[in-house]
Amino acid sequence: MADNARAKKLADLIREVVAQKLQRGIKDPRLGSHVTITDTRVTGDLREATVFYTVYGDDEERAAAAAGLESAKGVLRSAVGAAAGVKFTPTLAFVADALPDTAKTIEDLLDKARAKDAEVREVSAGAAFAGDADPYKKPGSDDESDEPADLADAAETGDATE
Repeated sequence: MADNARAKKLADLIREVVAQKLQRGIKDPRLGSHVTITDTRVTGDLREATVFYTVYGDDEERAAAAAGLESAKGVLRSAVGAAAGVKFTPTLAFVADALPDTAKTIEDLLDKARAKDAEVREVSAGAAFAGDADPYKKPGSDDESDEPADLADAAETGDATE
């Protein structure tokens, strides 16, 4: 089992080698300049590497890029093996990164929240608070006594029982 630092270094190297090879070495038209390598993860035994990528374009271009990466997997693995100098070159698995879709979903939700906030702000623009400005009783106020109404009425008529 390799330590995490070695796996991290190998993952970084794989990301750089694959990105450079896609940019300069592979002539597949499906893998134009719109493919971006976003992250790479290597298992603890350094046998498998997962390469995350994004594609700038529509669903058709994403599917074409996925097919192009699958067809170039052997060439990319050979380039990684030459650059890494490890005993066993990890197998490469390409996974479309869900980060852009997740970011778009979050942006849409934030836009909805902003619209609702603006709607609430617009509705409450002319509204006033319910009740008095100061809803608490103050000691010594003349308009209300501290006694409950029933005891005050009983005291006036003389029916108070103690």
